[in-house]
Amino acid sequence: MDRTLKALSLILSYPSRDWQQAMPEIGAVLGSDPRIAADTRAALRRLADGFAGADLYDLQESYVMLFDRSRTLSLNLFEHVHGESRDRGGAMVSLLGTYRDAGFEPATSELPDHLPVLLEFLATRPVAEMRDTLADAAHILDALAARLTRRDSGYAAAFTALLHLSGTRADAEAVADMLARPDDDPTDLAALDAVWEETEVTFGPDPGGGCPQVRDMLARMDTSERPEPQAGPGLAAE
Repeated sequence: MDRTLKALSLILSYPSRDWQQAMPEIGAVLGSDPRIAADTRAALRRLADGFAGADLYDLQESYVMLFDRSRTLSLNLFEHVHGESRDRGGAMVSLLGTYRDAGFEPATSELPDHLPVLLEFLATRPVAEMRDTLADAAHILDALAARLTRRDSGYAAAFTALLHLSGTRADAEAVADMLARPDDDPTDLAALDAVWEETEVTFGPDPGGGCPQVRDMLARMDTSERPEPQAGPGLAAE
């Protein structure tokens, strides 16, 4: 078990009382991993410390405003690749199959491409596979870090840490393309209604179709109301 990936999965999960109580342990794990740059480790410690002492309802409201009401900050990775096209459904089915082939059954109602779910899975995988998968998503992680930095959100440090763990630099052109899309305003309800008018996701038989990056990611992985996150004991080394 990669305890740092598990800790990052938890810190990016929907806040709960158990999650908040586990923040000192989560912060200690994230603050001691030499794979992450010192300034990012310090930022993660501050983030965890802030979560531990904040009002839970404020944390939950902030989380929803950032990640649930803004498609440009969505934690569902295929949202940034496929939107709501049929290709997304096929890629989702393949990813879920990859989890199950590896003996990993997500204990959550979140979609398989939800970043905390993917990180929990990658925490159980070989280092090379973990790095390759994060490298495939590097442009998404970099763009999310930039958008969160614009909003002065401490969550940006979690995405910067994932880039460090990937051992690669994101493609600048791909990041620029993502950042060219205007940020959603989660307080503009009329605009949000317009943005979220979408077609139903179809879980069709075309796994990973239409996106070479997603196909490559899945191929590498093949070869080898919200639920509360399972904090605390889940960080123990296995």
